[in-house]
Amino acid sequence: IQVNGRKVYRVQIINDRGIHICKSMLAWRWYGNGETPETSGVKGDKLAGKYYVLFDKEYKKEIASLIEGGMPEEEAKKNAPILLEAQQMLRNWEAGDEDVMTLSSMMNQWVYDGFDQTYAAMGVEFDKNYYESTTYLLGKDEILRGVDEGVFFRKDDGSVWVDLSDHGMDEKILLRSDGTAVYMTQDIGTAILRFNDYSIDRQIYTVGNEQDYHFKVLFICLEELGYTWASNNYHLSYGMVDLPSGKMKSREGTVVDADDLIAEMETTAREIGEELGKLEGLEDSVKNELYHMIGLGALKYFMLKVDPKKRMMFDPAESVDFNGNTGPFIQYTHARIQSILRRGEKELQESFVFPRELEASEKDLLRSLYEFPQVLEQAADEYSPALVANYVYDLVKAYNSFYQSVSIFNVEEKGIKEFRVRLSKFVGTTIKNGMWVLGIDVPDRM
Repeated sequence: IQVNGRKVYRVQIINDRGIHICKSMLAWRWYGNGETPETSGVKGDKLAGKYYVLFDKEYKKEIASLIEGGMPEEEAKKNAPILLEAQQMLRNWEAGDEDVMTLSSMMNQWVYDGFDQTYAAMGVEFDKNYYESTTYLLGKDEILRGVDEGVFFRKDDGSVWVDLSDHGMDEKILLRSDGTAVYMTQDIGTAILRFNDYSIDRQIYTVGNEQDYHFKVLFICLEELGYTWASNNYHLSYGMVDLPSGKMKSREGTVVDADDLIAEMETTAREIGEELGKLEGLEDSVKNELYHMIGLGALKYFMLKVDPKKRMMFDPAESVDFNGNTGPFIQYTHARIQSILRRGEKELQESFVFPRELEASEKDLLRSLYEFPQVLEQAADEYSPALVANYVYDLVKAYNSFYQSVSIFNVEEKGIKEFRVRLSKFVGTTIKNGMWVLGIDVPDRM
């Protein structure tokens, strides 16, 4: 995609390697009885997540048992048999053990397939996927090069660290004592691959603010390794999203599943739409498509309208309100404009004389339309899609004020009707373009 004259490549890293993956694999090996997405009817990513949660439950049981036997809690956490076996599985994996490699390939494919289904439902696409199971290899090579060049150092146990004291921070581990990788390992490799794969000026990481420290360390490590583009990395640190049910925790299984949330948004859109009678007279297939578009638009818009740095509370019912600063309010206005354009096909074909004196509401609309390119540029400079979201909302409010204050078709003076139909068209196009930048579809009928 290209906006503001800048080409944007959408890429992601899939964390398909590491101790968390081993925990899921080990629990499946012990308790899965050969269960697969096909035999269970469960999406692959959900099935893998199920065993990650099961591992944590068994891990806590073993810790409790060790403590009961007299072992200190911290020691028990490190010596629980199930954790030790998961750590050994990780070492075997990085050593190329065939059985572990086969198991990881199978379960990771479940997750890839599940992700693809969810992304398709969300209307999300990537130009390229990077996989930790391959990028960590380059990361390890770079870290070992850093050791040879004196950039990083080994401790007595063999682990590799970076000294960040010159930057006002502590030491940070880059490789464990057994030689296995940590998150920083793969992130170093991934960053290098991305700059090698694409001719880019800047790399933007869209990750929650709980990882602020991690990315500070990453950028310093890349700089220490001699990469001149290290300063061209940026962490778009967004505030976390809370729900009425509280904070999400993957280990405890209290994660809000994206598929379930999308389904809930569609249901909410259906309930509110039927209550208001917004889609009466449409065929069921058309309604279902619109409910999906409205629900997904409500979800995306509600999150994107808030400054990304701020923590926020997401309320599904509030987000689907057809009034106020919501996605459905904007979508409904776009559909209204398209209805006007269908009625005004004749006016769009005719020439018009620009009105000598514009109404106040017309002037407001023209001013808003004029500001759109500047808003896009400011949003890019400030890494804030909220600026685009709230611009579109303000434009929609201005259009509705115009729609309520003047008549579009019931006018006699020549050229007025043609001008107002064209003005409506420009507003509709700008709404669509603004929402497209946010990844949100707008309907032509509603």
